Amino acid sequence: MPALIHFSDPAPAAVEDHPAPERAIGTPPRRLTSERYCAEDGALSMGDWACEPGAWRIAFHPGRHEFFQVISGRLRIVDSAGQAREFGPGDAGIIPAGFAGTFEVLERVTKRYVMLDRPGL
Repeated sequence: MPALIHFSDPAPAAVEDHPAPERAIGTPPRRLTSERYCAEDGALSMGDWACEPGAWRIAFHPGRHEFFQVISGRLRIVDSAGQAREFGPGDAGIIPAGFAGTFEVLERVTKRYVMLDRPGL
């Protein structure tokens, strides 16, 4: 039986990465992901994510959705038509499947995420 997950428990070790150079706008910022849960097939994952200031282009495939809630810092997401939305502490949002645009970290940000990733859809 799987263990119940409580987000106040210590997070697993974070994995560091950077946006791909071809997607980065300027210097690719450092990102840290602590995945707290991943379903067996990898289609559902949840965890904590932190990132230094920076920006990069994003393009979600038709089967990828993300719910997130900002814990600290500020970010801005701009769609391909130029419409921007900012998120700060306590704000939550959804990046829908098929979304394309720019993800900008304005102040070092920490967020919680839930990612549904079903590429075949």
